[in-house]
Amino acid sequence: MGLEAVVDEIKEKGRREVEAARAETRKEVEEILQNAQGRAESIKLAAEEESERQAAHIVNQEVSAANLIVKRQVLNAQKKLLDQVYQASLAAVRDLPADFHKKALAGLLEQAAKEIDEGVVHCNEQDVPALQDIISSSTTLKGYSVGTAIDIPGGIIVESTDGELQIDYSYRTFLNDVWESELKAASDLLFG
Repeated sequence: MGLEAVVDEIKEKGRREVEAARAETRKEVEEILQNAQGRAESIKLAAEEESERQAAHIVNQEVSAANLIVKRQVLNAQKKLLDQVYQASLAAVRDLPADFHKKALAGLLEQAAKEIDEGVVHCNEQDVPALQDIISSSTTLKGYSVGTAIDIPGGIIVESTDGELQIDYSYRTFLNDVWESELKAASDLLFG
């Protein structure tokens, strides 16, 4: 075999080795690209899941905040309505006929006389004549005198003559007692 045949054989062997190396390199490159593509896909999925989780969290926070605002507005509206009912109740009692107030004052004075023997009785301006009539016509209320008119919707406030004891039998006090004890029931009735 001649030198030229040996050179051709070496060239052929080199070419085959180069082709094999290129094929091996292509195979490695494809594997690296596939691995990189798989990692990129998993990173992309993880990022999408995280962004969806964060978006859901933000939506939940916003919904909770909106619900809280609505609940606060409903409670404020209910309180405003209950305050209106309270004021309307006081006005309704204040606007009852004079004979109702006179009977109520007489009953309240009898109650007060059990606790204070002598004292000064205060009432609102419109009930002063009725109070004067009740005190002047009663033998059990001889120790009582009519004091100055005060700003109450009705009822009386009695002070002992020494000033150490005061009894509040005003309509507002009675309404407050009822209001505090029955507010939940009234709220349940009105607002379910």
